Amino acid sequence: MKIKTILNIGVISTFGVVVGSILMIVMRGAPTRASAMEVPVLGSVPEFSLTEANGTALRRADLLGKVWVASFLFTRCGEACPLMMRHEARLQPDLPLRDDLRLVSFSVDPDWDTPKVLTEYAHTFGADQSRWLFLTGDKKQVYHLVSDGFHLAAQPADPAKEMPILHSTKLVLVDRGGAIRGYYDSSDPVEMQKLIRDVRRVLAERS
Repeated sequence: MKIKTILNIGVISTFGVVVGSILMIVMRGAPTRASAMEVPVLGSVPEFSLTEANGTALRRADLLGKVWVASFLFTRCGEACPLMMRHEARLQPDLPLRDDLRLVSFSVDPDWDTPKVLTEYAHTFGADQSRWLFLTGDKKQVYHLVSDGFHLAAQPADPAKEMPILHSTKLVLVDRGGAIRGYYDSSDPVEMQKLIRDVRRVLAERS
């Protein structure tokens, strides 16, 4: 009888330890496969072929296998773009230093923003160009990419207005397969912290 009682206590104790361990994992939010998949798939980036600030061609295929954060800017922008750039520059030290993670900025004023202009602009904001790419190229392709690919607002220049280019200042998280995983308000500190968390979750996913 005593032996049976001891065995029952042992079973109950083991069960309690297992349940307790599971509860601790849930409460701590352990980086499991399930938690990584909480970042939804919202679309897919279409094919593109543009020119990076260093003069080399960059295609969608060149970013496959990498997680990246997209942004949209133009160097003649007076207020919104510099503010967004400062917020994005602050992300650099908070993001993992990994070869499979990039920041990618697309110029919505490609006629003006040559690779040389973009290089100088990147230096102004302390962009690490080994991790942060700046792209320019065919205007029609750029606007198709922004509006039809990323589904963000972008209005080409109106010659009747001074600095009339309107575009979104949201940041976009893209996974290794080119799928869009999230949109984040670059001016909202809470959203930027969420972006950092989501980047880590998507990096943790297996391709």
